[in-house]
Amino acid sequence: MMVGSGAVGGAYAAKSLVSMFLGSMSASADVLAMAKIEIKLSDIPEGKSVTFKWRGKPLFIRHRTADEISTERGVAVSTLRDPQADDQRVQKPEWLVVIGVCTHLGCVPIANAGEFGGYYCPCHGSHYDASGRIRKGPAPLNLEVPQYAFPDEGTLIVG
Repeated sequence: MMVGSGAVGGAYAAKSLVSMFLGSMSASADVLAMAKIEIKLSDIPEGKSVTFKWRGKPLFIRHRTADEISTERGVAVSTLRDPQADDQRVQKPEWLVVIGVCTHLGCVPIANAGEFGGYYCPCHGSHYDASGRIRKGPAPLNLEVPQYAFPDEGTLIVG
């Protein structure tokens, strides 16, 4: 049985339509650019938290002091609502990297605030420590830690 030229033309048209559809679904250049962010660590003074925009969300990078590190490492994990040791949340003790979205209703917490000196969400009263762990208030979970890497001593890449 021979396939007519109409069937072959229809197959090419269908393939072209599917290719165009799939092409329109792939990420555009501006979306791909937001997929990763490179941060120069020397721009963040010790004891400060800096906010960046990443994938449409606030990204908190905190340069922790020796006192903050010691305090967070000393917290009894059994007392936490979402139990996670500090060293499970950081790759290098002096750098905390978390997504700045409250796990209660998606508000943006304030850095260097609250009863535990970490982050405070004034909308509903959630308090996070300097490891981004929920310590008080309605939030059920710790602030999310995204994928990140230190390609060299002075650079952080998130994403």
